[in-house]
Amino acid sequence: MAEHKRVLTRRRKILRAAACAFAALVVLGAGAAGYAYVKLNGNIKSVDINARLGDARPPAATDGSFNVLVLGSDSRNGENGDLAGGDTGDTARSDTAMVLHVNQDHSHAEVVSIPRDTLVTRPDCTDAAGKAVAGAKRAMYNSAFEAGGAACAVKTTEQLTGLRMDHYVQIDFAGFARVVDAIGGATVSTTVAIHDKDSGLDLPPGEHHLDGQQSLAFVRTRHGVGDGSDLGRIELQKQMVKSLLQQAGGIGMFSNPVKLWSIGDTMTRSITTDSALGSVNALVGLVQELKGIGPDQLGMVTLPVVTAPSDPNRVVEQQPQADQLWAALKADRPVPQAIVSAQPENPAQAAPTAAPTAPAKAPARR
Repeated sequence: MAEHKRVLTRRRKILRAAACAFAALVVLGAGAAGYAYVKLNGNIKSVDINARLGDARPPAATDGSFNVLVLGSDSRNGENGDLAGGDTGDTARSDTAMVLHVNQDHSHAEVVSIPRDTLVTRPDCTDAAGKAVAGAKRAMYNSAFEAGGAACAVKTTEQLTGLRMDHYVQIDFAGFARVVDAIGGATVSTTVAIHDKDSGLDLPPGEHHLDGQQSLAFVRTRHGVGDGSDLGRIELQKQMVKSLLQQAGGIGMFSNPVKLWSIGDTMTRSITTDSALGSVNALVGLVQELKGIGPDQLGMVTLPVVTAPSDPNRVVEQQPQADQLWAALKADRPVPQAIVSAQPENPAQAAPTAAPTAPAKAPARR
């Protein structure tokens, strides 16, 4: 009997020790999760766009579809100056602009790139400091961000498209490079050599796995390939987006807590959002809504444009194609096939130019 009591006592001690250890792990785990949540929340920068725009906006969709304005800033502040070169002082324009339209059941999305040199009517805006910014006719689209910040960029985009921008996401050069590195780089292919002395990008024909800085150079190159136009550069950006989606889907980050933390930390430090997305919970919710959309479920087009009559270095919307595009998205329909078929060629995927052949020698006179 005494021996039996001693065994029970030892078992109770072991169970108590195990229970204490488990409780400690739970507390530590909860503490780590709490720290992670606070850390990631603290990383996020957000702007209250709704407060600055008021109610004079296109109505939000009621069918479950939604739109996100994604801007790439060309600011040279901080790390950006080292990566991109040049100096913009305290100003910045939208170097890249994409309207992301997610359909009703969140199974497909369309991305429309707006060329930064598109001439638009910029509406009156209120900047981040609450100062009134006068509108302008025939202003470059990317000047809206410089003139009045995120709210002005959103207001200009809503006026141009007739679509409500439900959310806003902004990333700068350094942030883009960090995110690419965090997911392990991006693979691109080119059928022609790309040599850009400004960005330092030097790629022979073939497939290449690029790191963050190289990927940034790839999406910014203009004069290194093709005709040097912004339309050609947009095609490179489309190729990069598809590559990043492919890479992100293949790294299994949700089964790897260390990788998930690294990417989450990098992502939240690298973006600025509207205030409705300015929390970890909101961003996770957006990711959940987009999780079913991969490269094959993503359509990408450029806003149809033609050379501006007033300036050969600027473009204006091509009509009626532009109105047809925006109407399709507003009705949550696919982009018209005629617009898809007329998209510019990707200069990195152009048919290689055949090497010139020496002219045949004329037969010798006899």
